[in-house]
Amino acid sequence: MRTTAVSVLAILPRSEDQACLSQIFSHSKWNLRLVDGLAPARPLIDELAAGVVITDHRLPDGHWRDVLLDLQCREIEPVLIVASRLADDGLWAEVLNLGGYDVLGTPFQAAEVVRAVSIAWRHWQDRALNRDRILSDAMAAGARALSATF
Repeated sequence: MRTTAVSVLAILPRSEDQACLSQIFSHSKWNLRLVDGLAPARPLIDELAAGVVITDHRLPDGHWRDVLLDLQCREIEPVLIVASRLADDGLWAEVLNLGGYDVLGTPFQAAEVVRAVSIAWRHWQDRALNRDRILSDAMAAGARALSATF
């Protein structure tokens, strides 16, 4: 499951936020896919195998909590970063308490985006690797148990 290419899906309704994030990503080898709402994002979550999803806290067709619920249904849940012009301690606490990963203020600052996405990506990869290890260990234990019965 381990992959080296950072893949991010960003759900941002404002064109200025999309342009800013695109500019930041253009200086890296990271993959960025931009959409402006939850509906177009849903099929892309699995298709892109995005490990990180950045979403605005308010969407034209939903809310960041709706994105989080969608992500939690995935076999390996992507990490969620919420973006907001009103990023404050209250939003940050809510995001973390409900299972999100981080909050970024907008307009985006390059250093903060790079830091947050890098750490979130590593967290997602570690979680995926741990899941693969657990499955592998369970399969090995099952094979040993089967061979012991025959």
